[in-house]
Parts: sequence; C-alpha cells; structure tokens
Amino acid sequence: MTESTSSKGLLTVGIIGTVIAALCCFTPLLVVVLGVIGLGAAVAWLDMILLPILAAFLILTAYALYRKWSTQ
Repeated sequence: MTESTSSKGLLTVGIIGTVIAALCCFTPLLVVVLGVIGLGAAVAWLDMILLPILAAFLILTAYALYRKWSTQ
C-alpha cells in the first residue's frame, strides 16, 4: 500500500468517525432511541464515552491530513 492510499484511508476513517461521533453527541436522536428501547438511564454516561471518542477521531483526521499534505 502506498503512502497516498494509506493517508486517504486514514482520512476517510477519521472523517466518518468524526461525523458519527458528532451526530451522537450533538443531536437528541441517540437519547430518543435509547429512551424508546428502555435504556434511558445510560444517557447520563454518554458524554463520558462519546466526547473522548470524538476527540480521538478529530486527532486521527488531523493526523491523516498532516500525512496527506506532507507527502505532496
């Protein structure tokens, strides 16, 4: 696998992960779904899990962009 392909894959994973984590953090959709299936008590712990995941995917995206721009 070449550097360009590896950077492109990292960037894709980073962006997709960031979007999914951001949607879970900033929209009430997850709260409604968990409430409907009876897991409303888990909502209190979501920020402790989702915010670090969002930060990790943002760091991964920044690293992939750095690798992509440094190889050009």
